[in-house]
Amino acid sequence: MKVSTDRLSVIFSALADPTRRAILARLADGDATVTELAAPFPISLPAISRHLKVLETAGLITRSREAQWRSSSLRPEPLREATEWMEHYRRFWDANFTRLDAHLKAIQQQKES
Repeated sequence: MKVSTDRLSVIFSALADPTRRAILARLADGDATVTELAAPFPISLPAISRHLKVLETAGLITRSREAQWRSSSLRPEPLREATEWMEHYRRFWDANFTRLDAHLKAIQQQKES
């Protein structure tokens, strides 16, 4: 699955902030209102709302309204897209570390001989 770099930039930009990552972690446990999401943070409700807007723009959450309550829900698909993009580089580094390990073992064996 190919993901556009622009979309990934928006996703990674949203994930770059620790408050937004904490909000996503909370939403992984279930839907929550702005007030519920704001509870553990020493910031205002409008600041939490701005964080939620960034997450919504990145597609990481959806927001719904029931009466006077506005609830947020986690959307895991963009996280999967980012993970798939990073997986290529994980395989690259794993292969390089495997080659480095083999090289170091060969050097060690030469020293022992």
